[in-house]
Amino acid sequence: MRVVYFGSGAFGVPTLRVLAERHEVLAVVTQPDRPAGRGKGLSPTPIAAAAEASMPDVPVLKPDRVNEAEVRERIRALEVDAWVVIAFGQKLGQRLLEDRFAINLHASLLPRWRGAAPINAAMVAGDTETGNSVITLAEEMDAGLVLGQSRRSIEPHQTAGELHDLLAEDGPELVSRVLAQHEDGALEPQEQDASAMTLAPKMSKADGWIDFSKSAEACRARVHGLTPWPGVGIELGGVVLKLRRVAAEANGRNATPGTVLDADGLIACGDGALRLLEVQPAGKKPMAFSAFANGREIAVGAAVRSERPPC
Repeated sequence: MRVVYFGSGAFGVPTLRVLAERHEVLAVVTQPDRPAGRGKGLSPTPIAAAAEASMPDVPVLKPDRVNEAEVRERIRALEVDAWVVIAFGQKLGQRLLEDRFAINLHASLLPRWRGAAPINAAMVAGDTETGNSVITLAEEMDAGLVLGQSRRSIEPHQTAGELHDLLAEDGPELVSRVLAQHEDGALEPQEQDASAMTLAPKMSKADGWIDFSKSAEACRARVHGLTPWPGVGIELGGVVLKLRRVAAEANGRNATPGTVLDADGLIACGDGALRLLEVQPAGKKPMAFSAFANGREIAVGAAVRSERPPC
């Protein structure tokens, strides 16, 4: 099939590569290069970088506004069978989409977790299963008809970053299946159940806190659901740490939530306790908690701070 690809984030890179192997990609549309890093030099999106490295003959368009008349007409002039949209970052207007078969890959089992951060939201909520959905594009965000889904378990040891990469690798086969069904005229679009809809708003640094009065399992889910970004921060013995990996444990001791229970990094929660396995001190690389604690006095009974910013 002849395809135009719209995308910016790393989540869509595996699908773009498979589309280039199995189909004819006539153009890649992505966001403009943005300042990044300490030097604030311009950097391409992950999609632009992947396309320019492995698909040198495919034009890469980087419009500031994809719906502008000149850009719109250039894209619509391409004679293709499908448009594939994955984490593009701009809304495609109706005049651009008119009479085009366009599909979107979204990292959740819609209608659960519509929005910008579905992987984080699913993990923080304690979901045990998630997946990908391929949908049509609609005026309302992520509200299109469901054309196909894939499922994957959320494991207690996984972080959001790890689950992101697994779901990204699941994307190509799901998108390929939907495209094949479209070509065969075998698609069976399904309406989303609006009553089951939940929202996954964009995350920010202000979300990087934890409430130890919650259960240990809820604390574990929050830490892993916000790793690697924005990360959950605490202050332990005067040192600021990001929690990178933890485990929920039973706790038979009567202790105030947020209290250090042993020198090996066990912290009391409202129900159970949280074992710190991997941490990242400010300005340093992630390390095992045992390495962080080596040579330090971890005071049993001390309070661990993690404050939610004021609204």
